[in-house]
Amino acid sequence: MLALLHTSPLHIPVFDALRDEHHPGLELRHFVDEELLARARREGPDAVVDDVRAVVDKAVGEGAPAVLCTCSTIGAVAETAAAGVPVLRSDRPMAAAAVAAGARITVLATVESTFGPTAALLQEEARRAGREVHIRTRLVEGAWTRFESGDTEGCARLVAAAIDTVTGTDDTDAIVLAQGSMAPAQHLTTTTIPVLSSPGPGLAAAAAAVGID
Repeated sequence: MLALLHTSPLHIPVFDALRDEHHPGLELRHFVDEELLARARREGPDAVVDDVRAVVDKAVGEGAPAVLCTCSTIGAVAETAAAGVPVLRSDRPMAAAAVAAGARITVLATVESTFGPTAALLQEEARRAGREVHIRTRLVEGAWTRFESGDTEGCARLVAAAIDTVTGTDDTDAIVLAQGSMAPAQHLTTTTIPVLSSPGPGLAAAAAAVGID
């Protein structure tokens, strides 16, 4: 069994579908707390340290041998939760893949609070790989409002349009979709530049952590 910490209930069907397709033997238990992201956006990720730890402790107390945080804004906070079990952030495998793709990385996000944690993660993975990276950031205006209202298709279309704009104007080795909610846009763009998202690689890493391929 794997516990997942989400900051939106809209992530649940995404990860359930990935499990069904790639990890059918994996039981998922979802924990959703939308207020964590709202507070982190207002006050910074450090403001939710205790609350994140409480959710992680609850999941472990219910028998979870590992926890996957699917929110990039609070991912670093989750990783530091002293839970006695692996606590992973879903965007770390994506960041490692972006660094491997090249030095010029464009990060797209639909909320500004994501840029700091994502850039810090990319720099951390670059140091681990012994490389230097140059990071550009771009906010996809209006996409988060669409996502919050439940219009996930509209959000994806806006993100895809932003991806195509980036590839037309910048020298970029990889485009990082900083939030898991942006992943559907990967299938709506025509760019030949690698477009990376976190849900699939993140779930795969967490499944491996609990011994399921």
